[in-house]
Amino acid sequence: MDGMSRDKKLLNEPDADPASNDDHSTDSNTPGGATTNRRSTDTSRYERYSVILDTIVAENSVEIDSVKNSHPSEKPAFITRTINQLVTEGWLVREVEHGRYVWNQSRGEFDPKKWLDQKIFGVQIKAAPSQDRPRERLLEIGKENLTLAELVAILIRSGRPGESAVIAGQKVAKAFQGKMDRLASAGRGELKSISSAIEKTAYCQIMAGIELGRRIAALFETKGVIKIAGSEDAIQFCERRFARLATDTKQEEFHIVTLDTKNQVIDTHQITVGTLDASLVHPREVFRAAIKDAASSILLVHNHPSGDPTPSKEDHAVTNRLSECGKTLGIDVLDHIIIGHPRSVSIHTC
Repeated sequence: MDGMSRDKKLLNEPDADPASNDDHSTDSNTPGGATTNRRSTDTSRYERYSVILDTIVAENSVEIDSVKNSHPSEKPAFITRTINQLVTEGWLVREVEHGRYVWNQSRGEFDPKKWLDQKIFGVQIKAAPSQDRPRERLLEIGKENLTLAELVAILIRSGRPGESAVIAGQKVAKAFQGKMDRLASAGRGELKSISSAIEKTAYCQIMAGIELGRRIAALFETKGVIKIAGSEDAIQFCERRFARLATDTKQEEFHIVTLDTKNQVIDTHQITVGTLDASLVHPREVFRAAIKDAASSILLVHNHPSGDPTPSKEDHAVTNRLSECGKTLGIDVLDHIIIGHPRSVSIHTC
């Protein structure tokens, strides 16, 4: 087969990675050997591409045979397929009449380093330079010194070809700049539209990270003895402890706060999720948790997803029913707090 026929055949092959079949040896019997060899392989691939690209970029028009002659020790197929990738991606355009390739000016300026970084390290944070690896930076300088983009990148963990987790983190941080509190309520489709790297797994990791952080923060805020002396104290406590109910949920949730004989907070319990209805909020479920905590009194808490905390007739009905049941059991219902946004109200003071 002559050179021209061979080039035509290769140029019609699928856009495979020219270096993907070379230098992929690993030592699985040595601890860390596979990871070490993989990094060595990536570095080798990077260098192979870099040398070829330097030659291609230096020319205004590219001839395959000329590039091959400049690199006699490199596999011809590697060079041909590299050029083929640049053609497929629109960086090079073939001049049929002269059998050579020229740079596509309408595509913009070709950045070989950026192209290589995306191709070799696009989905591998661990293979990027240490200063660009958020996990390593966290260990070196501490979590409090990372940017929002880096924290998000760690949660995303891995990217996709052409879009690393670092790039995805930067896009998310930019999209939610000044409104990071809204990230907690962002849907999967919304984040996917911001970055293609945020698939189902990455989305779940982001949401889990946010929820874990929020729960820990809530524990810090409510740590120690908290006494509820009146409706204002009850509102302030509930707005801190149930902050997510004000912005994140799309349906009503009903909770109780159990209190001891000195009106000090013992614990909180979720009772139901869904539209508040006297038939759904059964006294048995409410007071089972209170009895378990040996509570002397309780606070009722639920949210209005609309943000308007104005009590409805059903809210009053639930409050009255539970208050009557509480009297029978000797467990007082001190108040019913309705969480809204940006404010919350006490039924007793409405």
